[in-house]
Amino acid sequence: MKKVGIVMGSDSDLPVIQKAVTILNELEIPFETHVYSAHRTPEQARAFAADAREAGFGVLIAAAGMAAHLAGALAANTTLPVIGIPCKGGVLDGMDALLSTVQMPTGIPVAAVGVNGGGNAALLAAQILAVEDASLAQRLADKRAADARKVLDKDASISDRLA
Repeated sequence: MKKVGIVMGSDSDLPVIQKAVTILNELEIPFETHVYSAHRTPEQARAFAADAREAGFGVLIAAAGMAAHLAGALAANTTLPVIGIPCKGGVLDGMDALLSTVQMPTGIPVAAVGVNGGGNAALLAAQILAVEDASLAQRLADKRAADARKVLDKDASISDRLA
C-alpha cells in the first residue's frame, strides 16, 4: 500500500494533524509526518515532495496557517495529489490560510479541506488510495457505516430522553 506523507509548516499544527493521524491509523494506512516550512526550510520541503513518489507515497497532506504556502510548494514539486489543510490562526482566524490554499494557479492543483479539517484530509487521502486498493475501499465503507450507526444511536438516545 502507498503511504501518506503529512507535512506541517510548524509543530503548532500538530493538533490539526492529530485528527488525520487518528483516522489513518484506524484505516491501517501507513504514513510519515514531517515539519517543513515553505519559507524557512524550502529546500527540505522541495526535496521531500520531489522524492515522494519514489519513496512510496501516494498522497501528500500539507497543513499550514497564515500565508499557508506549504501545500502549493509541495504541489509545485510533485505530480502526486496534494491535500491542503488551512489551519486556524493569525489575525484573520484561518481565512488567510484558506484562501492561500485554494487559490492555486492553473497547472498546480491542490485539493483543500475546511479550516482545521485534518480528519477530512485523511479521509480524502484514503479515498484517493482506495481507487486502487479494494481492501482499503472496504475499510472506508465499513467506517462510513459505523459512523452512520453512531448518529442513529444518538438519534434514538435523544428521542428516548425527550419523549
